[in-house]
Amino acid sequence: MQNLKFSSVALILFIASELCYYLLIAQTGIIEHFSSNIYVIAPLPIGGVIGSLLTFFLKTKSEKKILLFLVFQLLMTLFYPNFNSLMLFILGISVGGLAPLLINELKKATTIEMGLALAVSYSVGTSLFNTDPSGRVLIAIILTLVSLCTLLYLPKQRVKVKNGLYTYSLFSMVLWIYLDSSLFETLSRDVNISIWRDGYSLEIILFHIIGVFSAIKWQMEKNQKELFIIVLFALSYLFYFLQESFILSLVYPFVISYYNVVILQTLIKKDLKQISLYMIFIGWFASGAGLFTALESLTLFVPIIFLISLFKVINSQQQFNKEISYA
Repeated sequence: MQNLKFSSVALILFIASELCYYLLIAQTGIIEHFSSNIYVIAPLPIGGVIGSLLTFFLKTKSEKKILLFLVFQLLMTLFYPNFNSLMLFILGISVGGLAPLLINELKKATTIEMGLALAVSYSVGTSLFNTDPSGRVLIAIILTLVSLCTLLYLPKQRVKVKNGLYTYSLFSMVLWIYLDSSLFETLSRDVNISIWRDGYSLEIILFHIIGVFSAIKWQMEKNQKELFIIVLFALSYLFYFLQESFILSLVYPFVISYYNVVILQTLIKKDLKQISLYMIFIGWFASGAGLFTALESLTLFVPIIFLISLFKVINSQQQFNKEISYA
């Protein structure tokens, strides 16, 4: 492993702290505090979509945009979790605006630095997951302050290393996020099985890390990787339906980390405008659909999605084989 410079450490901490903020505050803390009432929390995703659009409409340097959104995030965090609709909307703008900028900053990271940032975020996020969702104000403030402090020392230049051999379609990325969100939100509400509450934190952290670096180091052909991800998700749902907590705590964290690396490797190849538009579908629409599936107890119908996705992957592989045979 290459020696990490101070700016690289700052970038790793910046990425990790914002990912943890999204997981512990925006994705779980607020939703659980408001008892998953979609109508109450609706201003958050609406603000998120607007924030993503503002990212490329604001004509200023990325550092100033990040600073602006972080200041709004900090101001709203001070009132956590007692948000009204306006506060949720403003927080949504800040989180939604930061997400594309976060990915854009990853263009300055080497592959190993991106892996370390994800590993840190998954480790910290998992460790703090069982804390009281309504009592995370100090965690939220610390995470935001870490982002603000490290912002001053982020690298200025993009690295020449190309992350990932292939790019993946928006359909595939939306599908993965939906499958993840649906299972995650279902698990979070299931009183009979929850890998986070059942004492598997160490296993979850370990297999998150293994998933990250497997995606980075283990190269596969594009269709094979898509099939691999779908099969891992299918196994995750299978072990959930079978109530196999231990095996689920190994497979599910692995596939989460694995597909997220694939998504990031795809997005960092795009410009900021494209990243912002993709994040609207990936970060808000797909995750929102997954939340709706969990709240309406529609998880049993998810296997139909697997059949559709498997058909798509197999069809793509057949077309690829025909192109090879004609070449």
